Amino acid sequence: MTILKSAELDEEVSAVGPKPNAFGQIDGRAGAAVLAQTPPAQAGHAHGAASQPPSRAKKLKEVAKTFLPDALFVSLLHHKCIGRYPNLLNPTTFNEKILQRNLHPDPRYIPLTDKLAVREYIAGKIGEQHLIPLISAPEEFTPEVFEALPEAFVMKANHGSTFVEIVRNKADTSFEKLKALADKWLTTEFYYVARERHYRTIEPRLFFEQLLLDRRGQIPADFKLHCFNGRPGQRPIMYLLVISDRFGDATHGDVFDVDWNRLDIQIGPYTRSPVPPPRPAHLQQILDVAARLVEDFDYVRVDLYAPDDKVYFGELTFTPGAGVLPFKPDSIDYEWGKLLA
Repeated sequence: MTILKSAELDEEVSAVGPKPNAFGQIDGRAGAAVLAQTPPAQAGHAHGAASQPPSRAKKLKEVAKTFLPDALFVSLLHHKCIGRYPNLLNPTTFNEKILQRNLHPDPRYIPLTDKLAVREYIAGKIGEQHLIPLISAPEEFTPEVFEALPEAFVMKANHGSTFVEIVRNKADTSFEKLKALADKWLTTEFYYVARERHYRTIEPRLFFEQLLLDRRGQIPADFKLHCFNGRPGQRPIMYLLVISDRFGDATHGDVFDVDWNRLDIQIGPYTRSPVPPPRPAHLQQILDVAARLVEDFDYVRVDLYAPDDKVYFGELTFTPGAGVLPFKPDSIDYEWGKLLA
């Protein structure tokens, strides 16, 4: 699931650039920009929070941005978020190379970025036991579909980031509320957020999954594994960003190596936990699943959930942060750039 919380770049980008979602973040996709960057008529909604109607001048500005050529748009966006203009002709940093992927995506990215279509690939690659159980993927969201849903579930859309609504108790929401949210998602052209071209041809679909909870009844941490140099039979280079309490009031992000050594790295705006999360008992299983999923790619971010002793697939992200993902220290942008072909 591509969703976030707790401050990822709180500054509004005046000329072009991502704006924070309802939680004041830019999805670290995590990352790209949030749906407010799309044309006003298509603007989406993150996690059901209310949005203010834009002024006429703001609408005109947003529409005008859609006419900027992709390369110019992403260059301005990178400058706003990273603090320098990117070298698109001879990219060296991680973010610059991700921008190149935005502009020239591998055709494989399209079905593997589609959060519904990718399920078939995942089932064949690592087995259906790693898929979050799918409740339904209706052609149309109707009152009958709503009534058939269980008491707890997650509503998602397949064609972008932040399209996630967690429902712990169906009695606390309504068909009308969810339908309004779903309609906003489905009319959002996510390509306009940060010009990630592989999103442009994904047909928007709504779907519902089982709500994952651990034995304590908590939503499990989100494991985002940045995986480099994938090859069959070989161990990739991996860094783990572990996002805890993602939907609560104490969201943190901690970066580890494969031996669970916490690194002094900040990805996006996630602050490190006061006390590092404990090493998962089944860490090796988490790493093994990610290694299988990166075998066919020189780089992909593999998102997993690992409640208790299980491992579930979240998504494959080929352009995390849309090429505008801040690192602290900034030297990581260059170090990871060397790892990415």
